[in-house]
Amino acid sequence: MTVAELREVVWTQNLRLWEAGVVTLTWGNVSGLLPDRSAMIIKPSGVPYADLHPEHLVLVDLDGSVLDGNLRPSSDTATHLEIYRSFPTVGGVAHSHSPCAVSWAQGRREIPCFGTTHADHFCGPVPVTRPLTAAEVETDYERETGRVIVECFADADPVAVPGVLVAGHGPFTWGADAAAATDNTIALEAIAEMAFGTMKANPEAPTLERHVLDKHYQRKHGADAYYGQSDD
Repeated sequence: MTVAELREVVWTQNLRLWEAGVVTLTWGNVSGLLPDRSAMIIKPSGVPYADLHPEHLVLVDLDGSVLDGNLRPSSDTATHLEIYRSFPTVGGVAHSHSPCAVSWAQGRREIPCFGTTHADHFCGPVPVTRPLTAAEVETDYERETGRVIVECFADADPVAVPGVLVAGHGPFTWGADAAAATDNTIALEAIAEMAFGTMKANPEAPTLERHVLDKHYQRKHGADAYYGQSDD
């Protein structure tokens, strides 16, 4: 994939966040990584989605240097880069401030897996990070945000659970490419809302049985997945 092609892809996925209603004003961004993992393309900071065009997106190398673009990249650039550097299977990252997911993040609570809709995208609860310390915020806030995300997955699989709630902040999701990352942000907001509804319907609701959770995740993402259509 060329830089020009990736620009189009990342632009399209940013618009998908907006069209799906999971971003308000300019509160969100999607990035995509070049196949050789040398650089990413990301939404520029503070540009309204209605005014966004592919040429506005910014090419940034993995050290954070702007390689191409006349606008400042997203203020979350360093967070995206930390995820790419730490999770070698990730080719796209998305971030939003969608209301239900943010509510869980502000409540400092993971999202339990109550049902199969959740299990189709996340093989277990969506975790919440620890809060950043004052020193981390003062030193390099956005990069430290990425580091607490990575820390949260020290004993977890970022492929099986492709998203996280940053305490007091909001959700970040990722995937093999920008489209998958966007899918996971949209799914995360939906399951966050469903989890609220579940707890309202039954405050003592049990989480989904593990054998059902695994079945739903594996039939969509496992080695012998049979959800959807084959490429043959």
